Amino acid sequence: MCMISIIVPCYNEQEAIPAYYEAIVPVMEEMKPVNFEVIFIDDGSDDGSLALMRQLADKDSRIQYLSFSRNFGKEAALCAGLEHAKGDYVAVMDVDLQDPVDLLPEMYAKVQSPDCDCVAAKRGDRKGEGKIRSILSDAFYRVINRISQVEFVSGARDYRLMKRQMVDAVLEMQEYNRFSKGIFGWVGFRTEWIEYHNIERCAGQTKWSLFDLMRYSLEGITGFSVLPLSLASFMGLGFCLLSVCLIFFIVIRKLIFSDPVAGWTSLVCIIFLVSGVQLFCIGIMGQYLAKTYLESKRRPIYIIRESSEVADS
Repeated sequence: MCMISIIVPCYNEQEAIPAYYEAIVPVMEEMKPVNFEVIFIDDGSDDGSLALMRQLADKDSRIQYLSFSRNFGKEAALCAGLEHAKGDYVAVMDVDLQDPVDLLPEMYAKVQSPDCDCVAAKRGDRKGEGKIRSILSDAFYRVINRISQVEFVSGARDYRLMKRQMVDAVLEMQEYNRFSKGIFGWVGFRTEWIEYHNIERCAGQTKWSLFDLMRYSLEGITGFSVLPLSLASFMGLGFCLLSVCLIFFIVIRKLIFSDPVAGWTSLVCIIFLVSGVQLFCIGIMGQYLAKTYLESKRRPIYIIRESSEVADS
């Protein structure tokens, strides 16, 4: 009899956890005789999330939990869940019910095909989402698909059901700087997509500010494309050629007109422009250097403070 492991990252989600549990239980009952384990990942919450996880684990043997020593981020939570999942199939979904739990039976049916390794969900619209956030999100997918060899599906969620073979492939990528959407695409395998209408959170507030999303996008771009480094090189080469042309222009003008070079304002503008481009290129290289520095430390992706497995033993 097969087992499905469901990974549910949580950070200060004491309002959403009970609602999620009430929603997932009927789905698990509907899908019998499939066995389930639901692994809640407490990402260093400072509310009552961990206490609720303990209560659910005591009440329902299918519920497991891992609690981090501090907030390591959603990517670390996903990694921890994948590493501790025991199922033949592994699902990833958010606790706020923006990932419809009632899609799980359909996903399970589709992944039974030998030609399918993963079934993933994507939003068909962004109803209820802020306009600025939607515009920036669409722009991100257009940009990253142009500069990366990995395909990024617009509107894709982390919500997916994977076969064990794909999960094992993902776990082989033990990089510290993680971007799951890119990792899922990079390992390949055959993925089918299910489209659904956007659903707002069942409770609580989103933990992703606009700044967090921008930083997360930068993580994806620098993690799956080296084009920004090439761009910096080409910009440097272009300005070198422009400088040579300007030098020839100034020398010829001096020889023909015997006129000193005028234009203090234009000179200052050029200095500011070139300096800005230099700092921009150094910043791009700094992003990649920072990633290399963090990877070289080989620090753990997360640290577990408490888990249901330890509590049970």
